[in-house]
Amino acid sequence: MTAPRIRVAAYVIRERTVPEVLVFDHVGMPAAGTQVPAGGVGPGEEPEQAVLREVTEETGLSTAEVIRRIAVEDKPHPETGQPRRTTFFLLRAPVKTADAWDHRVGGDGADADFTFACRFLPLPLERPLADGQDAWLGHVDPRWGTPVNGGA
Repeated sequence: MTAPRIRVAAYVIRERTVPEVLVFDHVGMPAAGTQVPAGGVGPGEEPEQAVLREVTEETGLSTAEVIRRIAVEDKPHPETGQPRRTTFFLLRAPVKTADAWDHRVGGDGADADFTFACRFLPLPLERPLADGQDAWLGHVDPRWGTPVNGGA
């Protein structure tokens, strides 16, 4: 049996009149669907570090803080069927974070040079996210809790 690819996914929440979640769309690739920041955990990388890195790489937002883990999901990749294990995290974004922006992905990963249209959507969502990424949003408590490692 093939070992699962280890991944993280981020529910970056901004508290306004209602809680809002950070999502993005691939510019010029509507079939990719609306997503939350997510990606692989590197060798020797802690999941909390990986989720912050993924949020920064995919959205440019570097001011989010990890609050807690929400769930671990074992689910095959929707196109390849390869096993994946994704840890979903709750993160907090500053209230004054912009409502929407475009971000060009850097680095040398599979999404390098893509442009992502980032925005906050109010909860509950009106439409599901790509690949069922919204499955654990019901576990987001707007009262937050304590940041992991004191917010570090």
